[in-house]
Amino acid sequence: MIIFTDGSYVPKHGGGWAALICTDIETTEISGGEIDTTNNRMEMLAVISALEFLESPQIIELYTDSRYVIDGITSWIDNWKIKNWKNIKNVDLWKRLDYVRNAHKITWIWVKGHSGNVGNEYVDKLAGASKGQLTVKIKTVKLK
Repeated sequence: MIIFTDGSYVPKHGGGWAALICTDIETTEISGGEIDTTNNRMEMLAVISALEFLESPQIIELYTDSRYVIDGITSWIDNWKIKNWKNIKNVDLWKRLDYVRNAHKITWIWVKGHSGNVGNEYVDKLAGASKGQLTVKIKTVKLK
């Protein structure tokens, strides 16, 4: 399974997040947004929402252009837990991400944003279109 995620934020317009979940038989896009938020929260919600959407444990290649997400989940999080999450921004989302990731085997892959990666460019557009959208949209396309 391959997942692409992205988040977006523009002051006064809110933030949006999106994920593209690709399997051999279907592709699902999910997106949503918030008004009072930050870009980092939207990046995190894209990943969390994609992983929470899955109904069973999976082997995943997860692509994101967020160094904040990649570094946080692969390098910083163990130390944050040792220090009992003191002085950590977005602790609510980090705890949620920490919990949901444990159900899966995830390879975290950083991709440079706006560099021509088709999956990343697609979720970037979806996230941008989702700014301030308070309901989650889900669209699944069967491939076979």
